[in-house]
Amino acid sequence: MAAHRPSCAGLRDAGATLVQSRVHAALIEAAATLASMNSSPIDVDPALRAQARAAGLVYVSDVQPGIRRLRRGRHFSYRDADGQPVTDKAELARIRALAIPPAYEDVWICANPDGHLQATGRDARGRKQYRYHPDWRALRDDGKFDRILAFGAALPKLRRRTRRDLGLPGLSREKVLALLVRLLDETLIRVGNEAYARDNKSYGLTTLRSRHLRVARGRLRFCFRGKSGQEQEVELDDRRLARIVRRVQQLPGQRLFQYLDDQGERQPIDSGMVNDYLHEACGEVFSAKDFRTWGGTAHAAGVLACTPLPEKGGERARRHALVEAVKQVAAVLGNTPAVCRKSYIHPEVFEGWRDGSLHRAITPVCAGQPRQLERATLRFLRQRLKPKRRGG
Repeated sequence: MAAHRPSCAGLRDAGATLVQSRVHAALIEAAATLASMNSSPIDVDPALRAQARAAGLVYVSDVQPGIRRLRRGRHFSYRDADGQPVTDKAELARIRALAIPPAYEDVWICANPDGHLQATGRDARGRKQYRYHPDWRALRDDGKFDRILAFGAALPKLRRRTRRDLGLPGLSREKVLALLVRLLDETLIRVGNEAYARDNKSYGLTTLRSRHLRVARGRLRFCFRGKSGQEQEVELDDRRLARIVRRVQQLPGQRLFQYLDDQGERQPIDSGMVNDYLHEACGEVFSAKDFRTWGGTAHAAGVLACTPLPEKGGERARRHALVEAVKQVAAVLGNTPAVCRKSYIHPEVFEGWRDGSLHRAITPVCAGQPRQLERATLRFLRQRLKPKRRGG
């Protein structure tokens, strides 16, 4: 079981954080690929393109030609991809409606009003920030928890597959991917993408460098700068995984996770490979982010199952108890409490705690056993959602 501690420099950074979802990671990886003139064509999850089409949008990247913002004294002017001034009133109104902060630098604006990504820019700290089409945001928010029941149900099958692949000889692609999936499962670390590592010096599991890990007596200790500059410190006690990770770490190069191809050459692992492994192993389209959503939901269910409803203080006391519970989950995930509550905990967990059904479904003893807690959380959510689906 992974132990998440207050980070090397404190898990809660004071900087403002914009919510960035899995589509974010996929887009940035694709952009990084196109950034090189000699790179292969953009490689984006077909499911994301299909979702955009279904919403009447076009899936785009900020490496494509777009509109640039130029400062003119206290105001801005805009130039299209050909360098011509943007003068159309409707187009200028669309740009103003994006509310791009004046302090942002290197601003790119999508030339297509139906692009799923409408603008990017870098804030005062040099971090890349994004403005999405309202229809895309609504689509992603509506489907945020749609897969959680299927993912929770698929976990036993996935874990059997990873156990099998971890027994493969050498350091093959399948074995190292199984290793990464097990680590995602146990630690809930973000999967990472190379663009963040390159541009922001922030890391996830697939982009960690060897210097970010210490292995001693069967214990793994990860210490690295994560998303939004938050320092992360995560420990895991697992002798089998530690032995395999140590072998991977001993390969030449700075990257921690690499595999050996059929010719014995070192090859990097990226988040797309991890998602492909999940798809192939489970037979359904899951992503690495689903580990964090499921893990956050199950952990919240366990925390709240051990949190009695306040007998005094009314709604104010109940809100305070929920805030404290979310803080505990946020510390595990390395998020701010606001992001954690919005993106990683199923709303039915909160409602079930308020009406008492969560306490009936999950006992404190069950909450202390991770696998039992997962099964109980899955049963609880199925029971909660069943009436709503029938009614819908």
